Amino acid sequence: MSEVTEVAGDHERLPLHVFAEKAYLDYSMYVVLDRALPHLADGLKPVQRRIIFAMRELALGPNAKPKKSARTVGDVIGKYHPHGDSACYEAMVTMAQSFAYRYPLVDGHGNWGSPDDPKSFAAMRYTEAKLAPYAQALLSELDQGTVEWIDNFDGSMKEPVLLPARLPNILVNGTTGIAVGMATDIPPHNLRELVAACLHLLAHPEADTAALCAHLPAPDFPTGCEIITPPEELRKLYDSGGGQLRARARWDREDGNIVVSHLPQQVSPARVLEQIADQMRAKKLPLVEDLRDESDHENPVRLVIVPRSNRVDVDALMAHLFATTDLEKSYRVNLNMIGTDGRPQVKNLPTILGEWLEWREGVLKRRLEHRLEKVLARLHVLEGLLTAFLNIEEVIRIIRFEDEPKQVLMETFSLSDRQAEAILELKLRHLQKLEEMKIRGEQEELNAERAALEKRLASRDALRALLAEELEADAEAYGDERRCPVVERSAAQALSASEVVSAENITVVLSQAGWIRAAKGHSVDAGNLSYRAGDALLRTAEGRSNQTLVLLASQGRSYQLPAHSLASARGQGEPVSGRLDLGDNARMVDVLLGETEQRYLLASDAGYGFVARLGELATRQRAGKACLTLPDRAKVLPSCRIRDAEQQLLAVASTAGRLLIFPVADLPELARGKGNKLIGLRDEEKVAGLAVVDPGQALVVTSGKRTLTVKSAEIEGFQGNRGSRGKPLPRGFQRVDALAPAPPRSPSAADPETGA
Repeated sequence: MSEVTEVAGDHERLPLHVFAEKAYLDYSMYVVLDRALPHLADGLKPVQRRIIFAMRELALGPNAKPKKSARTVGDVIGKYHPHGDSACYEAMVTMAQSFAYRYPLVDGHGNWGSPDDPKSFAAMRYTEAKLAPYAQALLSELDQGTVEWIDNFDGSMKEPVLLPARLPNILVNGTTGIAVGMATDIPPHNLRELVAACLHLLAHPEADTAALCAHLPAPDFPTGCEIITPPEELRKLYDSGGGQLRARARWDREDGNIVVSHLPQQVSPARVLEQIADQMRAKKLPLVEDLRDESDHENPVRLVIVPRSNRVDVDALMAHLFATTDLEKSYRVNLNMIGTDGRPQVKNLPTILGEWLEWREGVLKRRLEHRLEKVLARLHVLEGLLTAFLNIEEVIRIIRFEDEPKQVLMETFSLSDRQAEAILELKLRHLQKLEEMKIRGEQEELNAERAALEKRLASRDALRALLAEELEADAEAYGDERRCPVVERSAAQALSASEVVSAENITVVLSQAGWIRAAKGHSVDAGNLSYRAGDALLRTAEGRSNQTLVLLASQGRSYQLPAHSLASARGQGEPVSGRLDLGDNARMVDVLLGETEQRYLLASDAGYGFVARLGELATRQRAGKACLTLPDRAKVLPSCRIRDAEQQLLAVASTAGRLLIFPVADLPELARGKGNKLIGLRDEEKVAGLAVVDPGQALVVTSGKRTLTVKSAEIEGFQGNRGSRGKPLPRGFQRVDALAPAPPRSPSAADPETGA
């Protein structure tokens, strides 16, 4: 079958793939050209252009009284844009929002939305609007022959193809849009900086991106945030027409509080407060004590963040908030637009400004030519009127007595049709002598204007000089100072879990059944806390809530939990098995809490052990990590905290009633493994207890209800080489239940004679 097969008369048959492809392409081009992408010339999409034009036709100028928005929307969709009224009104609202448009085109009266909720504007039947002053930069030359006109959708009236923008509005206000297969994201810019770049390009047509960026360093958002993208990245963005732009909120300190006064574009203050509050509720931001919104009419954005104390590093806190909230935001920049050739294309900065200046020069030339035509036409009429005044008696006679005075006037005085018509329309009051003088004076003025117009049109340099002059005048009339400072900032860095958690003293309590909780403070009487039936205290660990918490299990694996997230000791805690994957028959043996560089002795009752840093034992895996390799039928012993491996001693007692003491420094520091032999064991012997003692500190040996204190002077008698059998303990202490360093003596127990 051929691609197109005529069937009968005005019917034809098409293959489905041909029809679908053509329909999709037609729709795509319609969306690209007539809905989604702005035109380089006036920077507007069709719906925006029609709204501005319709308001102008309704005489809603900046000095006029505003009218109901429904009136404008009705005219737009009824005369020029046959689409939905809600979409049309939303486009009108966006052009009126000062936080959305850098230089609003519509002056809205009533509820037009807020930065918290841009969609919260009132219905069009309640709001009123007129054109903003800046809109005159797009409309002022519309009736001066500057642009082409086409029929509207039903052919009943005319509408402009483009508006004769006196400024490069495509970059002044920017826009966003999504078409079929392409999109556009053009940020707004400062008008005066943009005009300065245009003037530089007029004077130096070969200027590159770097030269233009000296005048136009970065976009300028209406919200007044900081532009923190480095200058070299901004130049690359303008040179390629695409890239990423980063903006950050501006803040200051007032009475110790953090006050955020400017937010990035399209960021809701309420959303920022919600994001910070979520972190506070999750106990991930204890550095912040309070949060409130003090925004009002005079201060559209005023968010107050109250740090917990004056010791909080405010810069680090804000860096964390920049990294975790919308206080810092990235924007995609894609300078995609419809060029003066009618084709969509991503353009760089020199191309955009150069193409716009060329288009604007053409508009200016058409405006001058249009004015020249008006001047010549008026001179032509004045010439005819002057002829009539010089021959007024004959003119009166012809008009009075001839049947066709117009034709006779044309033949008698060699007049054109227009001149003769002007004479016939002349009022009697204008026949006075003074009128002749007025005509001659007007002729002189118009002849001078004609000469100036012809001279300017004959010289491109003169034309471009006028263009530059008008750009400067408009920049002065509509421009303002830059709102968004361009500053270099270090990358935002979220604080680690230990940094954002308040450093409170806590005691972690682990029960025999594997329930865990945290009590505030140290020196907690954990044994008298409430436990579940059949449960009791196993181990405690003192530290701070922002430190690393590691649990040791009976199978030799280590696990990690955030200390600040533990249940309060006011209750009975929570089962560790609910937060970790322990595996079958595994139970918790010990709990470790401290800095990541803190060292612990890990050992098994088989007589092997090593020193490990707490950070090496930590893991984010729920299933934990293997740390202590256990020989057959061996068990994990409670760990011993090490403060100074070079000075401290390790005491090891066996079930054979032997005690060995040697320097902790004799043991290796490992991340995982079986470790080295601690004490020599025989047959079924096991390690009965471990303890680390400081120099000069006594050792307490517990056997049943009896205790033996090995004084610091006696410890040397039990010292030996690591891995040896050790020395036997005195009779009655052969069955060792526990070893522990002797607690320091209180001042009240000091010897009254020696003070020792």
